[in-house]
Amino acid sequence: MQTTVHLTSEQFTPRETLLCEQGELTASIFRYPSGVCALRLKNSLGELVLLPYQGQQIWDASMCGRRLTMKSMFDQPLPARDFLSTYGAFLLHCGATVMGSPGPDDTHPLHGELPNAPYQCAALVFGTDGKGDYIGLTGTYRHTIAFNYNYTATPLVKLYAGSSIFTVAMTVHNQKASPMPLMFLEHVNFLPVNGGRMAQTVICNPENMRVRANIPSFMEVAPGYREFVKLLQEHPERHLVLDPGLVYDPEMVLYLNYLADENGWAHTLQVHPDGSADLLRHHPEQLNHGVRWICRTADQQALGIEPCTAEVEGFTAEKQKGNVRSLPGGATFTTELEIGVLITEDARREEMLIEQVLRSQK
Repeated sequence: MQTTVHLTSEQFTPRETLLCEQGELTASIFRYPSGVCALRLKNSLGELVLLPYQGQQIWDASMCGRRLTMKSMFDQPLPARDFLSTYGAFLLHCGATVMGSPGPDDTHPLHGELPNAPYQCAALVFGTDGKGDYIGLTGTYRHTIAFNYNYTATPLVKLYAGSSIFTVAMTVHNQKASPMPLMFLEHVNFLPVNGGRMAQTVICNPENMRVRANIPSFMEVAPGYREFVKLLQEHPERHLVLDPGLVYDPEMVLYLNYLADENGWAHTLQVHPDGSADLLRHHPEQLNHGVRWICRTADQQALGIEPCTAEVEGFTAEKQKGNVRSLPGGATFTTELEIGVLITEDARREEMLIEQVLRSQK
């Protein structure tokens, strides 16, 4: 059973207010100095700060005593629709009719209409399911353009009592009678850790870890960057250890072919030097492409783990590759992620499972 508390933007003030408490689970609301509404969900192990009316982003995430969110140039979210004008969130939903960096023949915004979409309604939810007691956020954004699109996006984030792993789901419902193009990406931006290493259900070779060679026109690159791109193209395994001396300035993008375990989950870990790990699980059946985005500059530090329906070269290029899906009229598209932190013992078990999946392919 789930209880729903409908929110209104008028409830949010600069002074943080406790809205709901159920055991160790709490929800409070506030408004940033920029005016953006925020919801803070807490359990005994950490907290999430979400933006109910701006993309339903997870702006910030902390778990097991550490902040998970990328370092950015933004100390608060700003009331903007443009992707780069308020870019510092832990998780952004991207899509859903277009996604990626627009190419020379594209006119769409970077990563589509969803990242900072103005949600028409938002609601706090709490209840119990198979994973335990939870508190969460949901809402609806309706995207309607006459003669073109009419769909609803409904995310759902759940934070569980006593758990350092939370779930993120998205449902896109095509309200039209005719098909719509579908592109979707979950942009999850962890903070990279010096000496950390990646473990994932991806075979480690250039065929399954492909480096994007073209550089978006709006970026300037650091000395040695182009040579580093060539090195990674031949030896993509070099990106699996987070060496601060490597040239991820302004960014590096790789395309990954994920394998699933017997339950349909693909696994990605950032294993910290102390043996704990940051975790993301997704279903390749839902999101059949993987993007790795790494940015390590004086101003920005990010390890992007991004399951998606296509690569990120923009609508025209991805359509030519056959990566733009068609969602029939009246149909729905759903995704689910599991994200969080594993203590050392659980991280070891997760890594053993990853190794088992990889061995099964030999």
